[in-house]
Amino acid sequence: MVSSEALEYETEQNPWPVRQEHAKAVLAQARMRATIDEAVETRARILIELGVKPLDALHLALAEASHVDYFCTCDDRLLRKAQQLQGLQVKVVSPVDLIKELG
Repeated sequence: MVSSEALEYETEQNPWPVRQEHAKAVLAQARMRATIDEAVETRARILIELGVKPLDALHLALAEASHVDYFCTCDDRLLRKAQQLQGLQVKVVSPVDLIKELG
């Protein structure tokens, strides 16, 4: 599992303290933390031009830069959009699909 600056930011924005603390505990277990650099920013801008929302584009760019196999999301809109993108360097899956893939 990989954490990132974008995940940490998004966690801090969560208005529900219980969910925020749970997310922080999960992210603390990550073996790697992806950081935003010029290459990630450039890739995120490209993804935005392809119709991905800015924060989602940053998440995807960080996942690609981290060379992860899967990007797991509960966001159905992001899932559908990412699955339509050509050349995305990470497989975007729902939690159910991730369990199926790894099971």
